[in-house]
Amino acid sequence: MVEFAVVRTSQSTSRQGLVFAGGSYLRPVDIAFSAFLVRHGDDSFLFDSGLGLRVDEQYGTEMPRWKRPLIWYGSVDAAKTQLERAGIAPPSRIVLSHGHWDHASALVDFPQAEVWTTPAEREFLKHAHDCGPLRRGSVMLSQVSSPSIRWHEFGFEPKPFRNFESSLDLYGDGTIVLVPLAGHTPGSIGMFLTVDSGRRFLFCGDTVWNASAIPKARPKTFLARAMVDSDATETQRAVNRLRDALVADPELTIIPAHDAAVQDRLGLFPSFVR
Repeated sequence: MVEFAVVRTSQSTSRQGLVFAGGSYLRPVDIAFSAFLVRHGDDSFLFDSGLGLRVDEQYGTEMPRWKRPLIWYGSVDAAKTQLERAGIAPPSRIVLSHGHWDHASALVDFPQAEVWTTPAEREFLKHAHDCGPLRRGSVMLSQVSSPSIRWHEFGFEPKPFRNFESSLDLYGDGTIVLVPLAGHTPGSIGMFLTVDSGRRFLFCGDTVWNASAIPKARPKTFLARAMVDSDATETQRAVNRLRDALVADPELTIIPAHDAAVQDRLGLFPSFVR
């Protein structure tokens, strides 16, 4: 059994023109803050953690005031709370697409979980205070500096998968494969997932914020790139890879972490995509 669920922890709204270059400023878009619960047989894990129980405190302490009108969220229903309501045991593993605040907020909610990330991302998180004023608040030390976090650094193997030169097959059966997507942060990753029905998905983190940007490989807006992308050139290469993956497999569904429309079409937890 291989399946996943979209665990929506919060939502806000924006304009397409603020989300990617060439988007319409007249078209509203819903912004999701989601974790993804993945099941493989008897094992399960979270891909990203979404906004957590302590996010108001984290945000209020570490998000610069000038950024708050640009970067905000709505009411929060944390992944821990949703799993408890459904009677599902907390995950023993969280795989981070990257360590920005809206993906790592709930790490402290799951102290038992092993947190998987790349060595490059772990090093990035250690030195996040050196990111400069424009990117300040992207990483929150209250989320990633606790000595109780059980970090697990993993590397990719020189095994091509699709249009990626290296990969990590988590279960050795090709159903869940991690791939490097460096650019947005130095250790950003993506995840290919094939569910029981044969449907194929690629979770791309924040390489793009909206799937409409992918067919023409459009980057984020200039201001957004300056505020959140560690390396704009590498991020564009990653966006190009998403476009190429979609061209090679038109049936592939690419799921940006913040694209509420794509996620809503799949259905939200406790519904699972099988």
